[in-house]
Amino acid sequence: MQDEPKVDVTPEDEVSAPLDQVEIVAEQEADAAVTHAVSEALPLVELPDVEAECEDERDPAIEEDAEQLDATEPLLMLEKKHPLAIRWMHWVNFPVLFTMIWSGILIYWNDSDNAYKHPHEVYRIGIGGLTLFRFFPAWFYRLIDAPYHVTKALGYHFFFMWIFAINGLLYVIFLLWSREWKFVVPTKASIHEAIQVTLVDLHIRKGLPPQTKYNGAQRIAYTSVILMGLGSLVTGLAIYKPTQAHWLTTILGGYEMARWLHFWLTIGFSAFFLVHVGQVILAGWNNFRAMVSGYELRPADEPSIEAERRTF
Repeated sequence: MQDEPKVDVTPEDEVSAPLDQVEIVAEQEADAAVTHAVSEALPLVELPDVEAECEDERDPAIEEDAEQLDATEPLLMLEKKHPLAIRWMHWVNFPVLFTMIWSGILIYWNDSDNAYKHPHEVYRIGIGGLTLFRFFPAWFYRLIDAPYHVTKALGYHFFFMWIFAINGLLYVIFLLWSREWKFVVPTKASIHEAIQVTLVDLHIRKGLPPQTKYNGAQRIAYTSVILMGLGSLVTGLAIYKPTQAHWLTTILGGYEMARWLHFWLTIGFSAFFLVHVGQVILAGWNNFRAMVSGYELRPADEPSIEAERRTF
């Protein structure tokens, strides 16, 4: 039997050679089998629905706490409280008033009563002939190194009194011009509010009365300080120039009475200074920051300072 001639087939010829129908079906079935086997071994994973999962897994307790937080914590707003001019004059007055009180005490050390029975202790607190306290004890003068510094004290006092007077005058002018005095001057309800504030400070009752910039106690205190400043300037002038301003000294009841009034006004300033600093500490950082930056964080449901300011 004669052998058939051998034909060489190249790879290109195998690729380009057409497949018959049987081979095509066989390849399709093989591909389907492989796909099925892979799908059984590695099933497709669907991406989870994140929103639905979050809704399903949301803790009811957390939702309840959030609702209670929203109900108990009011929204806060940043509101302008103090204009720039008031802040400047406040901080200028702080060291000036301190220097005036300090130098005044050094001057007072040089005083004594007419009989020289109580040197440096002219004024007292007492009932009739009973003396409870004299200003000031010897240990106090030693503490501040007051003895024999009268000349230095007079120099400080006479220099800073002009700054005190000019600063106070500018403050009153600005209050009138800007209408900020409406925040400061007491109203009909101020006495009642002041009593409530005092009871809260003494922990006798809770809850301060509603206020905008100042409550009733602050209105009374700040207005009193303005009047005390005026009184200190008037009595100080009567002491400083008793001959040139003799008419003023006479109206005040004479030189000794002018000194007496000037002294007790200084004691009043000292008491206000201590109480004011204590109240600022109790009020916290938010109140102090308002006098530095001018703005304060306030609950949105409280009366608005700006809204009241626009009514002036």
